[in-house]
Amino acid sequence: MSTEPQQLHRLTRKTDRGGDRALLDEVLDEAMVGMLSTVVDGWPWSVPLLFARIGDDVIVHGSTGAGMLRHVAAGAAVTLTAFVVDGLVVSDTLFDHSANYRAVVVRGVLQPVDDPATALTALSDRIVPGRSAETTAILPKELAATIALRLPVEDGKWIANARTGGPGVETDDWTGVIPMRTVYDSPITYTGRDADVPASVSQLAR
Repeated sequence: MSTEPQQLHRLTRKTDRGGDRALLDEVLDEAMVGMLSTVVDGWPWSVPLLFARIGDDVIVHGSTGAGMLRHVAAGAAVTLTAFVVDGLVVSDTLFDHSANYRAVVVRGVLQPVDDPATALTALSDRIVPGRSAETTAILPKELAATIALRLPVEDGKWIANARTGGPGVETDDWTGVIPMRTVYDSPITYTGRDADVPASVSQLAR
């Protein structure tokens, strides 16, 4: 594998927005969707997917028939990017409008997980906490149809950055920030209409 370009290791603009490992973990634990990207024959290839951080690994999964995962499982270098928008920054000029955000990029090579069932269970519980305790165990045929990979979080192979605050301009006109957050609405029932809503679902919706 070729040597990584040095500019991948650091922010080259607005370096004061750079963050530490705590920010990296915070975003990986909060963001629901990441973008997994690689290059095939000189062309970029990106797929949005759900993921979970388990310790020093980012876990991704999908069907064994997924071309992207088969490609990166063979050793292609990847990036996984994730971000959270915390607010819209409104200024008195369109040029100074912005957004408050937290964003991360993790680079490396994906590796097989040691225990696919445990990794997939942890990923499911990251999306709907506690759900695995309410369902049957993952079946062997389900494991056989699923590929689970881990992207190690290694020093020098990630960047985290964030923006906070207002537009940073002095004006007599109104400026400010419109905060943003993710909320869950009441669940929509499709089957088992006489059954109780599972505790994990009720807790998340609450």
